[in-house]
Amino acid sequence: MSFRRKYARLCYAETVSTTPLIHLDAGQVRQARSLARRAGAPVVKLAKAHTTVSVERATLRLAGLTGADHEGQPWVNHLVDAVRGQVGLEHGVTTPVFDALRAGAAPDLLTLAQQSAAGSVTFRLPEGRDLKATQRAARTAVARGIRTIDAQRAVRDRLIRRHGDPKQTPWIYLIVATGDIDEDIPQAQAAAREGADVIAVIRSTGQSLLDFVPEGATHEGFAGTYATQENFRLMRAALDETSREVGRYVRLTNYASGLCMPEIATLAGLERLDMMLNDSMYGILFRDINPIRTFVDQRFSRQIHARAGIIINTGEDNYLTTADAVDAAHTVTVSQLLNEYFAKEAGLEDWQLGLGHAFEINPEVPESFRLELAHALLARTLFPDAPLKWMPPTKHMTGDVFRGYLLDGFFNLAGTMTGQGILLVGMMTEAVVTPFLSDRDLALQNVRYVLDAAGGLREDFHPPRDGFIQTRSRHVLGEAVDLLDRIATDGLLDAIADGTFGLMKRPADHGKGLDGVIVRAPDYDNPAVTLLETGATR
Repeated sequence: MSFRRKYARLCYAETVSTTPLIHLDAGQVRQARSLARRAGAPVVKLAKAHTTVSVERATLRLAGLTGADHEGQPWVNHLVDAVRGQVGLEHGVTTPVFDALRAGAAPDLLTLAQQSAAGSVTFRLPEGRDLKATQRAARTAVARGIRTIDAQRAVRDRLIRRHGDPKQTPWIYLIVATGDIDEDIPQAQAAAREGADVIAVIRSTGQSLLDFVPEGATHEGFAGTYATQENFRLMRAALDETSREVGRYVRLTNYASGLCMPEIATLAGLERLDMMLNDSMYGILFRDINPIRTFVDQRFSRQIHARAGIIINTGEDNYLTTADAVDAAHTVTVSQLLNEYFAKEAGLEDWQLGLGHAFEINPEVPESFRLELAHALLARTLFPDAPLKWMPPTKHMTGDVFRGYLLDGFFNLAGTMTGQGILLVGMMTEAVVTPFLSDRDLALQNVRYVLDAAGGLREDFHPPRDGFIQTRSRHVLGEAVDLLDRIATDGLLDAIADGTFGLMKRPADHGKGLDGVIVRAPDYDNPAVTLLETGATR
């Protein structure tokens, strides 16, 4: 057995039980997954037939291109734009770029990008022997980036063996969001010392709509800190120091979403991030990014995550902030099944699937806690080998801190009773104001109390087969199968356009970033895609 599989078992041995807490019809579960494949397969085919400006930029980043001009515009953007303007991107960006390098237009990628921005480089599409030599040169350069990702994964494995994993599950996931990387670092280190197992650096508001990745360390994000390669490097180094101090490996999370999803995923792999928020539909539904752009970008991103050993976190919890958490419960299950299909098709394994769901039922609803348990147990039973990311209440937080603290306690209790793998710490002022540091301390106390007092409760919790909880779980699964059947027949893109998920209507021919989608030519070449799909290193 490979170390990766042994490690996955060790990570989630406490989370996953061989005996499910609820009983689902095995045939219905198989039907649900079959329908998810039918619904997702045409989207994968569509993704394979297209590329995007961000996929091409990510490929050049793997080849080593970094830096930005005096106005902060990355050189990789300049180079891709110049190639697109002269010969297009349907054949892939690396062919004309490395042809120009071989012809002596510039000594390296950075100089070529600078000269292209000044309009002093002429690109062409080589043929014959020139084409083959160019493609070999491109593959050699991109392979160096892939090997860096492989090396970073090996470093993670080594540090986990040295420092160990958290002794208890679920892993405690806590956010920092100052906007300044120099302030984020001490807050993240303090949170790890106080018991956080995963630190999520919240990204600056609106970065998902930037069609470039900012460069360098940043100090002025709004409600979060910009995702940049340097910020990734600084935070990872700081948490490595804290990992040595606390005697367990502290994981780092950021966001691979938005218009630069492939590039940010690539930077995360290069700088050894451990988890990335990466949902197949979040950007479509909640940022109005074009559906085709999103599906093309997310497939490449997940191939990077698979190679890097990164756990993805999906965003189904967001649906319940715009739709009713009881009426729309089955849409969460449908999205989880689709995310599972897309993730595995891209090469991710079960232990990397932090599928999302949330504690968002209105507490005024009768039996709300039993309903929450039913929904959480359905996810846990459908995906027994996945860590699952369980999100705290936000929609029904009112500003009453005592009520909010109680709701978070119920959320923590549901998480441990149902064996969730990743528990985002809920704070009593969540979604009302930016939480104070003291709120975080109280929230961690809440989590620690529940896990210490009831951490083994799952062993004793067995809802009766025909009781309220199991009946509700089976009902939601049935609704999910019905919806998947309709989506498989009508098409996923049409379902998204009709507002099936989160009540957001997003047609496939609209949305931000559509102009960055390119149909691949028959001779399209991208060495990053080839290396990722074949598992090669050279």
